[in-house]
Amino acid sequence: MTGERGAIPEPVIAAIRDSGLAHLLAISGLHIGLVAGVLFFGARAGLALVPFVALRQPIKKWAALAAIGGALAYALLTGATVPSQRAFLMISLVLLAVLVDRRGISMRVVAWAAVVVLLIQPESLLSASFQLSFAAVVALVAVYEAVRRYRKESAEAPSWLRRAGTYLAGVAATTVIAGIATAPFAVFHFNRFVEYGLAANLVAVPVTALWIMPWAVGAFLLMPLGFEAVALVPMGWGVGMVVAVAEAISSWPGAVAALPAMPTWGLVVIAAGGLWLALWQCRWRLWGVDVLAAGAASLLLTTPPDVLVDADGKLMAVRTEAGTLAVSSLRAAPFSREVWLRRVRQDADASSWPRHGMGAAGRLTCDRLGCVYRAEGRAVALVRMPEALAEDCRLVDVVVSPEPVRGQCAAAVVIDRFDLWRGGAHALWLGGGTITVESVNARRGDRPWVARPAPRRRRGGT
Repeated sequence: MTGERGAIPEPVIAAIRDSGLAHLLAISGLHIGLVAGVLFFGARAGLALVPFVALRQPIKKWAALAAIGGALAYALLTGATVPSQRAFLMISLVLLAVLVDRRGISMRVVAWAAVVVLLIQPESLLSASFQLSFAAVVALVAVYEAVRRYRKESAEAPSWLRRAGTYLAGVAATTVIAGIATAPFAVFHFNRFVEYGLAANLVAVPVTALWIMPWAVGAFLLMPLGFEAVALVPMGWGVGMVVAVAEAISSWPGAVAALPAMPTWGLVVIAAGGLWLALWQCRWRLWGVDVLAAGAASLLLTTPPDVLVDADGKLMAVRTEAGTLAVSSLRAAPFSREVWLRRVRQDADASSWPRHGMGAAGRLTCDRLGCVYRAEGRAVALVRMPEALAEDCRLVDVVVSPEPVRGQCAAAVVIDRFDLWRGGAHALWLGGGTITVESVNARRGDRPWVARPAPRRRRGGT
């Protein structure tokens, strides 16, 4: 109801994420839309019960104003995140169309919502939240517009059974369309693809839309009177059903597929192909399918780094011949370790470096002063103690040290404490006859929103 997830047990969050129901935890279009819808139809139905008002006043427009106010209040209550901003702007424009007797759902509404969000938070363009949210909406609106153009209206009123079937078919279609549209962005940011999201959403979305959210709105309305428990208890029954569905489906074999990291250019190509397919109305819109396929092929062209070093130098990792990672510590920098493993599709914990002897399937040789990693005809010294620097600088191609490397070092590439401080985490590729080094800050570029380390004051100076 408020967007806070801190009290949800981690196993429940994992089950919801692995079953494809994570969008139910993020306050977004579904929640804002349901709040606005409940308020719109509730206000209109209440006004329709008063004949004097219903016959003389535009109660539909009054209900639209009430829905806009309620949606704004809910968006502010839940923190006004990028998905909720987008949802509120779109729903407000749809309801504004009701006020001026115009059609509300169109690609123009999506465009205006994107413009406003980017004017307020231009950096959100690079966020997973913005990309996932607008990818799903653009795809859904494009399909909706195409279906509306070719659909033949039926003269007879559908029965309740046909209406129920149409609703479930709509939920299934929405899940498939949104899942396909957001899959490349989910793979890019999270390296995961949920296999059984359709089955989970066919149960969880109707429960959320028809049971949980109406009771949530009722709870908000009853809170000033102290009677919110009347709505929260039945709402909890629906939440329990959603959690049970998530736990059941996430336990199915192969519920989540791990995929390798996608290059940035591949995601850009996919986004361009998707927009071409969604925005054009002519036959040549189908050329976007070829562009999408070219972007998806980028998954086959990625080469993971051979050596990784975190920004503090506390965690390092090397790639084995099998393509897995061996890390210097199983305790230091757990978040970085999890991200590194996920990006190489390694779900299980990585092996750790030995204190002495061989490791990483023979590529790593260690002693108390550090380790030497050999791959592609190159040698990389991964220093533990400063005493190793004198020998390593003479014998290896690359020196990686969490301590400053003072004086001359004959190695072709030196990454020390100051390089990590200035550039953040580093990655090295040793193939192709060259040594390629990339740091976080170099990848992010020299832009106003990229934080740079402040220069350190010299002791005794001013």
